[in-house]
Amino acid sequence: MAEHVLVINLGSSSLKAAVVDSTGAAVWQGNRKRRPEESISAVLDHWLAPELDHHRQHIQRIGHRVVHGGEHFTATTLITADLVEQLQALIPLAPLHNPPALAGVTWAQRWAPDLPQWICFDTAFHSTLPEAARTYALPKDLRQQGLRRYGFHGINHQHVAEQVSKHWRQQGRDPSQLRLISAHLGAGASLAAVKGGECIDTTMGFTPLEGLVMETRSGSIDPGLILELIRQGYSEADLSGVLQSESGMKGLSGLSGDMLEIRHAARSNHPGASLALCVYRHRLLQQVGAMAASLKGLDVLALTGGIGEHDQDLRNELNEALGWLAPFELVVITADEEGMIARLCQRQGDAGRLSPVG
Repeated sequence: MAEHVLVINLGSSSLKAAVVDSTGAAVWQGNRKRRPEESISAVLDHWLAPELDHHRQHIQRIGHRVVHGGEHFTATTLITADLVEQLQALIPLAPLHNPPALAGVTWAQRWAPDLPQWICFDTAFHSTLPEAARTYALPKDLRQQGLRRYGFHGINHQHVAEQVSKHWRQQGRDPSQLRLISAHLGAGASLAAVKGGECIDTTMGFTPLEGLVMETRSGSIDPGLILELIRQGYSEADLSGVLQSESGMKGLSGLSGDMLEIRHAARSNHPGASLALCVYRHRLLQQVGAMAASLKGLDVLALTGGIGEHDQDLRNELNEALGWLAPFELVVITADEEGMIARLCQRQGDAGRLSPVG
């Protein structure tokens, strides 16, 4: 019997799923937006369950994406009752993303109580960050609370790293010497500096707010600016709304956070759109330089994500602006979180190894 992995990848408003076979090919995949008034379980009952009827007998494992694994969860982990309880305690670290993922776990346990289920953490790939790269310059008592840099988009960064390493191996080159910058550029955006398959630096930190300019997220800003807004009377909820939903390309352009719309408006000399592109490009080039410094050079810059894969203008701009880093190869890798999750689950399940819990 064919062995398939069901992958459930739930975001704050998006629901993605795929059935992946043993070769890594998706035999079915789908996605759906969830309206605020809809419960996750109801959507999965009415949308996902019927889609899976044809594949149910072949599904041997279920894999889930969870954004934040905190300090303790650094590998693909088999789901147990204790694990779910511990992940509930991590919700404050990713309040928009971890709750939907856990709701998906609950649904899947009801849909297929007989199947082993695994969680893949977006932070896991970054668990190899050296101390200097993961540590904030904070007092010891705060650092001991786990206030450190974790990094995100790790599942896709790992996928990119494995694909580029495979390409290098096929060319007869040694992947252990590969200096790679993986650029995940979509609604969310981050870079990962990968040396010989291990992540040694990244642009996101304690939360997915740090780093690059994103669709509606600010990226890195002066902490003193936040203190100033607090002095002006902004509440925690106000700050969260501004920094997560009203900033980034949307805030700069005054139009939206959609790169296609901003590109079109900039060609018509819209000042906000032009400013958004300039700031986005400046921060991206700045952080590519920082990642290259951590790597002590650059062999491959890999673009992935919706913008990274499809924005030819950005690709041309990067090639022109990064000439000083030459020689390096610029490649495009199609994002595949679902495929990577399936591979991780298959590896762990086939090896019969359980990651430590707690």
